[in-house]
Amino acid sequence: MHRVPRPVKRLSFASPSGAPVLAVDDLRLEIRRSTRRQTLGLTVDRGGELVLSAPECLDDRTLRAFVREKKVWIYTKLAAKGALQSTPARKEFVTGEGFHYLGRSYRLLLIDTQDRPLKLDAGRFRFVRDEAERGRKHFVRWYSDHAASWLSRRAGEWAPSLGVEPVGVKILDLGHRWGSCGKGKTINFHWASILLPPSIVDYIVVHELVHLREPNHTPEFWSRVERALPDYERRKAWLAENGAGHAAF
Repeated sequence: MHRVPRPVKRLSFASPSGAPVLAVDDLRLEIRRSTRRQTLGLTVDRGGELVLSAPECLDDRTLRAFVREKKVWIYTKLAAKGALQSTPARKEFVTGEGFHYLGRSYRLLLIDTQDRPLKLDAGRFRFVRDEAERGRKHFVRWYSDHAASWLSRRAGEWAPSLGVEPVGVKILDLGHRWGSCGKGKTINFHWASILLPPSIVDYIVVHELVHLREPNHTPEFWSRVERALPDYERRKAWLAENGAGHAAF
């Protein structure tokens, strides 16, 4: 790990979000500095963007040396990310298929009849057989309904400590985004967020709530996230590396 303090020479260009960017050969990395960090860390975002988290005291030469040492790891992660995004998993609505909910996998059981098409009961998703052709529609509706109540509650619990007051929570299909800030301080979440482990969903919730104060991914934004979730980088890295596959549908 690189811990030696050096005078910092600031970068001369920035990403669209306003964060500084470091160019290393054919790689471009968004730099996120923190006075609390003592080591360097690399992550690959869901969209394939590279993020280098660094202590405030390290200069560009040290950052470039670190990135070059990690180039094999970076290319491996980028290749894996590209393969995952180009071949999304497809769920089959048959008995025995696994479906996630809050980080746990529950097996599907097709049955002939029940009081509603789909429900989670006794550790299994029970689904009416005659509705199998419309399986995705029913699951998205079930996930959306449960996400609305769960995410609204968590947003309400986090908001006071973050000093924000969201006016509402909406559950939408946001494509490749897990969340976004809507107009009028409304927070939007992808319905598939509810498939992820609770600690990861909390990171998404905190991330979007902090955007109510800091619209862009500035150093102050990440500082606020870090104060709320000191281990946010671990959660963020898990989401970048596992989220798309974990919530594939």
